[in-house]
Amino acid sequence: MRAIVGVGAVAAAMIAVAGCGSESQDTNRPTATAGEQGGQIEVGNTINYGSFGTTADIDCADGKSLNVGGANNTLTVKGTCANVNIGGSDNRITFDRIDKELSVVGLNNTITYKDGDPTINNTGSNNKISKG
Repeated sequence: MRAIVGVGAVAAAMIAVAGCGSESQDTNRPTATAGEQGGQIEVGNTINYGSFGTTADIDCADGKSLNVGGANNTLTVKGTCANVNIGGSDNRITFDRIDKELSVVGLNNTITYKDGDPTINNTGSNNKISKG
């Protein structure tokens, strides 16, 4: 029950944040997608993804940054990510390319990136990070 409440809170918070500044003419307003299991919100050039037990595709396009939270997700990240921060646990994430920095502070995550030469900071526990 606690996980269901947590997922609902994440989705509600993302939707609430997406509505902030709705009267603004700013073209860099946050955009959000959220479903039953969570979702993502983009602020400026950074994508924030938080979910539990989902399979999803994320697009870093050409140089967006990505923050990932949550657990038991299988994510495929297309394009080129500038900086990536991964928290949470038991996530399986595959990247096309990471250019600058990959920081992993979570537990039991499996991270694979196909291209790039990022600085890697693995301060979490039992994470597997590989290029290939």
